[in-house]
Amino acid sequence: MRAVVSVIGKDMVGILAKVSAECENANMNVIEVSQTLLQDMFAMIMLIDITKGNTTLADFAAHMENVGKQSGLTIHVMHEESREFYGLERLWRDCPAIDLDLAHPET
Repeated sequence: MRAVVSVIGKDMVGILAKVSAECENANMNVIEVSQTLLQDMFAMIMLIDITKGNTTLADFAAHMENVGKQSGLTIHVMHEESREFYGLERLWRDCPAIDLDLAHPET
């Protein structure tokens, strides 16, 4: 069984390490990570294996939400089957792209 962890917030040192450490503490293995910076905003999606977790997914999700609040981040944990059920990709695929025309600080 797998779950998806999403993290969004102002970029700072140690976000990936903090979230990964919480997964380790819950005995949930990180399978894949995608992360990016949108100017000063950090965005990350993790796919984790929850098969051998030492807590329920609901408790882990609540814990991660609290970790996020304490760190100034928004952290959501969703069971993979829920993600598929709600069809998030289907909901967003028809949305128009918006060009924000954001200037990069280094330019």
